[in-house]
Amino acid sequence: MTPEQQEITKRKAEIASELKALFNTNMKISDWDIPEADDQTIATLLVEVMQEALDKLKADIARGDYDTY
Repeated sequence: MTPEQQEITKRKAEIASELKALFNTNMKISDWDIPEADDQTIATLLVEVMQEALDKLKADIARGDYDTY
């Protein structure tokens, strides 16, 4: 395992926890803003937005934007 893989493996749970916290925070905000909203719909839409952001990051990485971060 490379040093990079070891580092990310050590922090995997922390990263997942932070992502879940971001999701939960946005669920709460949506619930406050639209109390009658369908939570399932909000959850699905939030995951779509998060996935779009991850896809953009992947494209940025592939383009070389993080080669010398």
